[in-house]
Parts: sequence; C-alpha cells; structure tokens
Amino acid sequence: MERRKTQVALVGSGLGALSTAVLLAKAGLQVTVLEQNKYPGGCASTYKRKGFWFETGATTLVGLDEHMPLRYVLDQTGIELPVKKLETPMQVRLLDGTVVTRHQELEEWISEAERVFGEKGQRGFWESCFHLSQKVWETSLRQTAFPFSSLADLWEAAKSVQLSQVSLLPKAFFTVQDLLRDFGLLENERFVSFIDQQLLITAQNDHTQVNQLFGATALCYTQYGNYYLPGGLRKLAEALVTFLENHQGEMLYKEEVCHVRPTQNGHYEIQTKKRILEAEFVVLGVPLNNVAQLFDDLKTRQRLEKHLLPSEKLHSALTWGICFQRLPGMTTVLHHQIHVPGGVPYVGSASIFVSFSDPQDFLRAPEGFGIASVSTHVPDPANNWITLKKELERWVVEFLASQGFFTTDQVQWVQAATPGAWIDWTSRAFGQVGGYPQFKDRKPWQLKDARLDHNKAYLCGDTVYPGQGIPGVCLSGIIAAKKLLRDHFPQNKMLP
Repeated sequence: MERRKTQVALVGSGLGALSTAVLLAKAGLQVTVLEQNKYPGGCASTYKRKGFWFETGATTLVGLDEHMPLRYVLDQTGIELPVKKLETPMQVRLLDGTVVTRHQELEEWISEAERVFGEKGQRGFWESCFHLSQKVWETSLRQTAFPFSSLADLWEAAKSVQLSQVSLLPKAFFTVQDLLRDFGLLENERFVSFIDQQLLITAQNDHTQVNQLFGATALCYTQYGNYYLPGGLRKLAEALVTFLENHQGEMLYKEEVCHVRPTQNGHYEIQTKKRILEAEFVVLGVPLNNVAQLFDDLKTRQRLEKHLLPSEKLHSALTWGICFQRLPGMTTVLHHQIHVPGGVPYVGSASIFVSFSDPQDFLRAPEGFGIASVSTHVPDPANNWITLKKELERWVVEFLASQGFFTTDQVQWVQAATPGAWIDWTSRAFGQVGGYPQFKDRKPWQLKDARLDHNKAYLCGDTVYPGQGIPGVCLSGIIAAKKLLRDHFPQNKMLP
C-alpha cells in the first residue's frame, strides 16, 4: 500500500472542510483533502444524470452578507462567484393552498405575515427575530474561540468581548416557543405549523426545542441575501478547490477513509483503501458519528460519546430529481416549501422543499428544459427504510402537477433517492442530513468544539458548533482553522 506525507490532512470535502482547507493553505500550510466521492462539496454539491445536473442537499446559497462566514471565506481568498441574487427567496404553500411569499425586505415580509396569519403579534415577533439574528451574525466572527475548550480560548474571547455579545447568552435558555408565547402567537395554530416547517429546514426540530439564538437566525435567513449559482452549488466547492490547488494543496478523490490513527511521533496515519497518508495535523469534516467510528483512540472516543446522537434523534432525506420540459409562464420563484395534506406517503413528513433551476442556467439543463430538486425529511432513518421508490416517484410528479408547477406530460425523467442512497453518496452514518437537530437541553456552549483530541486533531462540519447550513458549516471551518493556527502557529498573522 502506498505511503505519503502531508502537513495537514482534511477528511471530507464539505463546505466546512473546504473552508478550513483554503484558510490553512492561505496561511502557508501544506494541505491534502481526502474525498470518498468523485465530486467535492459533500451535502452541498451537484451530481450528473442523463446530461442534467441535480443538487444533492443544500439548494439555497446564503451567507454573502456582511458579518457572515461565507463572505469572510471569500474575502480572505479573493474568490468571486458569478451569483444571481433572488428577488424572492422563497414561497410557502400552506395546507389550504394559501401562498406565502417570504420577501427579503423586513417590512414587506411583516405585511405578508400579517395578511396571511393575522396582525396580532407578527410585527413584534419578526422584529425581535431579525434584530436577534443580526446580533448573532455580528458576534459569530468576533468570537471564533467559542465554544471554549482551553484557557487560551477564554483569553481570546475576553480580548474582543462586547456588551452586545454578553446580552445574547440569556436567549440560549429560552426556546422559540417562549418567543411565540411572548407575542401571543402560541394559540395561532396555522402560524405555529408554518414556523415548525420553516424550522425543520434549518434547525431540524420544532418550536418547542429550538433555542431563540438558533431559531431567530434560522427563521430569518430569507431576510438576508439569497443567491443562485449557475451550474449548481458544486461551483462553490469547485472554486474553493481551485484556490486550494493554486496554493500547493491537493484534492484526492475516490479516497474513502477507513481509519485515523495517532502515531507515536504525535502525528496521524489516515488510511484509505488505496494508501496511508501520514499527517502532522488532521481535520475531520465528517459527522461526529463517523468520527467515532474512524478515530482509533479509545480515550478520545470515550470523551466523544456524550456528543453523539442515535438514529432516533436524527433525520435523513428522501429526495427526487426531476427533469421537465420548460414552457412559457412557469413560476419564476425558484424555492418553495409545500405543506402536504395527509403527509408524504410512506414517510409521513408534513412538507416537501422544491428548488427549480434558473431558466437561464444552461449549465444544468439545455435550453427548453428545467430541473426540480425535491426533498423531505425522514426521521429515525435506521428504522424507517424506504423501498417503494417507484410509487414515490409517481406521487411526487402527480403532487407537483396538482400544485400547478408543470403537467405530468412535461416530465421527462424522475428519480428518487432514499436514505440508503445518502449513505452511498456521502458515507454519513444513518444517511444523516442537516447536522444534529437543535434541542433545548443542548446549549450552544455544550456543542462539540473544533478540538478533537487536544493535540493536533480538529473537527468541523454540521454536527459541531454552530451546526447546519452553509453559513454554519463555513463558520465551523473558520473556527477549526483559527484554533489550529492559534494552538500551533501563534505568530502566523495570515488570518485576521
């Protein structure tokens, strides 16, 4: 078996790992990324079928506003993306057919929420959420030592602490349920149902469990810039890979990691089916459940156990890729959440999320054709195995046709992907998507931080702080890079 050496090895090429990789490469470190698939991006990538490009997981590009982590990564690397800003971030269809337009401008959105759900409490609720989300984002890049796992972290945090940051802490002890109660909205069942389905997209849980810090940012992501990237989100991952390779880094594809072992000289052996890579540092950008399987150090695995979640507390996904003939007059809004009467067959989930390709995006589909990427949550995936793919393919086409998006005759091709496909695509334990769900008994400072073994192994991705979503995983990658550099290269000033 081939043996090679590198300074830093990254396991996985999700946007968290790639954020770490490019920042470390910019700082002058030699970086090698190991990816078990043939495409970069992890759960924010794109795959090709029958000449069309379909999104795998994430379909909305958020995080380019000031104070946001993706903006920071792009500014640090000088990467420019040919993005198109969406005039309407999303529309939601309720069970009674009412269409709710999630406008970006706060006043427009409050007016829309009052129109659909009634005036009572809407203004106060959404103004509170938006202002809280602004504070969270302003704090996120100022406090990259959080969560604290060393005295140096505490010192680093103390140097940049502000009163507004301290004022956020009490919000971690209260849930979105408390906020709804404050504004007299808990009795508004129609609105609470809407909130729960919105939270499920971004927090993997409902109003009774999600704390106000995460809930406010989750509910207000449509109040920030939402963008479309021609060619699909793979273009973001590819841009990061290009930067990495232009800075003496390398990407190794089709390299499924089997073991990560600390060595006697304080380094790590990363074993794949093809080679053994010796690295001075290792950053694992895979879910904590996978880390526990891969990392061959008993003490570290034992310390990790309290952070692991069983299948019963996780979600996987059922997804569909649909190619259809595009006709004049079709919807120009690209993202839709649709509440499903009676739930999705065989799954029971209450809503689906639909993302259409831009009509002018001929990188994903030829002129005259369009792509729909559809997804829904599958709870407890280990115990909810799905086999009726053909029936689900027929259902999704007929359901979307009943909603007026296209006719069944326009559909050229459809394919469903079950949690088993997610395991094949990403190797994530249980086929898990969306990071760990938010729970009220897990405060932000109790989430796993970037240090794995308090030596030279680190973590990033959607199951460590701060959690899921492109902004969240990018922040985890920034934190991992900064903690590694502060721990071992304190004189390196490449990252402000």
